[in-house]
Amino acid sequence: MSQIPSPAEELRLLDTELRQLDARRAVLLTRRAWLVHALQPPPVRTALPAPPAFQARRPEATAPGVQDALLLLGGILLTIAAVAFTLVGWGHLGIAGRSLVLGAVTLAALGAPVLLLRRGLRSTAEALAGLGLALTVLDAYALYAVALPRTDGVAYSALASAVLAAVWAAYGLATGAPRRTAEPRTAATTAAGTQEPSAASTGQRPATSGTGAREATPSPDLDRSISAGTGTGAGTGNGRKAATPGVRPSLRLPLPAAVVAAQLPLLLWAVAAAAGAHAITAALLVTAAFDAVLALRMPLKSVRVVAAAGAYGLGGWGVLAAGWLSWTAAGPSAAARAAALLLLAASIALTAAWGTPKPGLATGTATAGGLITVVAFGGVLRTSLPGAWTVPGHLACGIALLAVAGTGLPAPVRRGIALAAGCVGALCVAWALPVVVITLLGAVGRAGSVWSGVPASARDAVAGGLPWPSDAVTAPLVLALVAAVLVVAVRPAAWRPQALACALTLTWATVFVLPATLELPYAAGLSVHGLTVVALLGYARRTHPSVTAPVLALLTSLSLAFLALASEAATLTVFGALAVLFAAAARQPGLGPVAAPASLGYATALACAAGASLGWQPQYTALLVLLVPVIAALLAARVEDGPTTVSIEVTGALAGLLAIALTVTEPAMLATVLALCGVIAAGTAVREDRRPVGHAAAALFVLAAWVRLAAWGVGSPEAYTLPVTVPALLVGAFRRRKDPAVSSWTAYAPGLSVTLVPSLFAAWGDALWPRPLLLGAAALAVTLLGARHRLQAPLVLGGTVLVLDALHELAPYIVQVVDALPRWTPPALAGLLLLALGATYEQRIRDARRVREVLGRMD
Repeated sequence: MSQIPSPAEELRLLDTELRQLDARRAVLLTRRAWLVHALQPPPVRTALPAPPAFQARRPEATAPGVQDALLLLGGILLTIAAVAFTLVGWGHLGIAGRSLVLGAVTLAALGAPVLLLRRGLRSTAEALAGLGLALTVLDAYALYAVALPRTDGVAYSALASAVLAAVWAAYGLATGAPRRTAEPRTAATTAAGTQEPSAASTGQRPATSGTGAREATPSPDLDRSISAGTGTGAGTGNGRKAATPGVRPSLRLPLPAAVVAAQLPLLLWAVAAAAGAHAITAALLVTAAFDAVLALRMPLKSVRVVAAAGAYGLGGWGVLAAGWLSWTAAGPSAAARAAALLLLAASIALTAAWGTPKPGLATGTATAGGLITVVAFGGVLRTSLPGAWTVPGHLACGIALLAVAGTGLPAPVRRGIALAAGCVGALCVAWALPVVVITLLGAVGRAGSVWSGVPASARDAVAGGLPWPSDAVTAPLVLALVAAVLVVAVRPAAWRPQALACALTLTWATVFVLPATLELPYAAGLSVHGLTVVALLGYARRTHPSVTAPVLALLTSLSLAFLALASEAATLTVFGALAVLFAAAARQPGLGPVAAPASLGYATALACAAGASLGWQPQYTALLVLLVPVIAALLAARVEDGPTTVSIEVTGALAGLLAIALTVTEPAMLATVLALCGVIAAGTAVREDRRPVGHAAAALFVLAAWVRLAAWGVGSPEAYTLPVTVPALLVGAFRRRKDPAVSSWTAYAPGLSVTLVPSLFAAWGDALWPRPLLLGAAALAVTLLGARHRLQAPLVLGGTVLVLDALHELAPYIVQVVDALPRWTPPALAGLLLLALGATYEQRIRDARRVREVLGRMD
């Protein structure tokens, strides 16, 4: 023990320490005051806020916008007035007066824009020009109402729309068609042919000419004032963009209006002539062709936009009408007439695609043209061939498009035609897909009728009495043709692997549906599917990085296995052959993760089928199924490929679960199967990388022992818990000897709890004395051992169980004492307990507050 100093010496030491603390505290307080003063911000002088700068109020609408709104409203009001005058006030004037009024107003409305254009008032000219065009429509109506009232209205409308289109087009061209004239030679051009820097190149505005012309200036306000002039130079008088030198101002409205009027003559003429549906469709397509020419050739953007809208709109209606005529054609002649219309539409689309400068639009238009061409020729073939050959005929037309796509057409057009051919192939494959689905799912339906008898044909085996598609006889041909086209046509390296995978899938689908489609015998259908599996596994051996072939082989083998369930001999033969075939394929690189579990799965199915064939009961068949987990455990120890090893072990575990499920109704055999599964798991746990499987082996052994005890009718819980406790304690003791740092809770608590806790519950429900006495003795021994070796877990667990067991013995007497006490005693005791806890809690809070105050004073 250390020497304790005398009181005088200890007092001297304390005084010394306190003086040192006071000195250190003074130094720290001085430093703190200096830091606080240094961190204080300097005083800020307050100043009065500056008055807000005057900002001019911005107008909510621009001058050109106000101008356009006024002109538009004025034109609309004048047009309404003209219509009202024509329809209402027409009868108040004679023939001369009516002609004079309409003629004068129309000529004035059409002539005024010419004068306004010369003065640079284009917007006003456009408004009056629109009024004049509307008046010409009223003139045409007035002429019909007065001079030609008995004429056919539709025919007159066709003629009037044609005349109006021609008049409007001539008027638009006469008032200044948008064309660029020769630019005058300026003084900026030197004699040597070099040009001085112009205003555009130097970033300055050119000086305006005419009335209101001013000197160029970079000020925006001055620019706006210059643009308000009325000259013919840069100032246009309407706030719009200055006219470009060398370009004559023109009207924008008449030419687009003429294009709109030109949409009606042919269609109205066909309706007036009582022409048939073919003639009306032809009129739509011819008008669309005219619009397409205008959209591609006209320099004015507004005309191109209106013409393009007409081409797409009328062309779309024409294609729909021609397609309907082709679909409803009753014979080759009607189909040929509809095909002629469709080919006209296709030629328009392809020609437009050739002349379109935008690649995306050209590709889309060419795709539409290619599809229309296929519909045209396919419609003729539909009426000439049987119904089952309709889809192959369209597919042949789609394949023919690929020959056109390889010619010297522009790249966007060729791309669109190839895309159209691809769309046709995809639609044909979608048509044949239901046959593949029926064949695949029909085989699965055989699981409900095992060994019911050999079907008459392969179709009966998969259809199961359900109706078969009537036109499905050509489905294999369609699938095969699309597969061949993919192999031959797709050559780019970027798309070649995907094309080959799709071709392999389509080839598999062709062979898969062929036996049912041709109604081959049942045995022939099984042979075809079996050879398909062999071929796919052989192909997968050559292209092992691809997963398409192994997956298709597995899918085909599943269908073959389900189809084989119809016959006992076929089931045994097919299951055995598939097990051997996939076992051989599992030896090839890359096929192990798929082929190895497939082989074990079919071996399991073979074991079940063999047991059923021998007439064994399910619990005895389970012993035969257990051979599969044994084989899986042996193979997994020899295979070096990680994915293959995992797949083999998972398949073996599933087979073991199946064996356990087969013996659920027989406890004695279930215990045996569980023990055998434990042996297999223990053998697997011997491997260094599979040590955790040992826990599963222990659990299986315990379950086997419990099931055996239950089969013998043993009801004592110790019989179930002691076989677990003893090995657990031995393992815990071995672990503590190997690693002394392991806690006793980790080493001994699980084993002790397994026996002590269930026995304690059983003792509390047991009215006899032997079980509580033995449990108390065992708990006392565990407690003494824990105290002897200073182990916390045995000491706590044994003591707790010992106390609870003793309370069980005193429980009757405790009940008597409780009954003798007044009923207010338990609430009173609970209240005292709560008061004691509250007082303690308050004391703790007070202590914490006092400590916080002391720490606060230390600053």
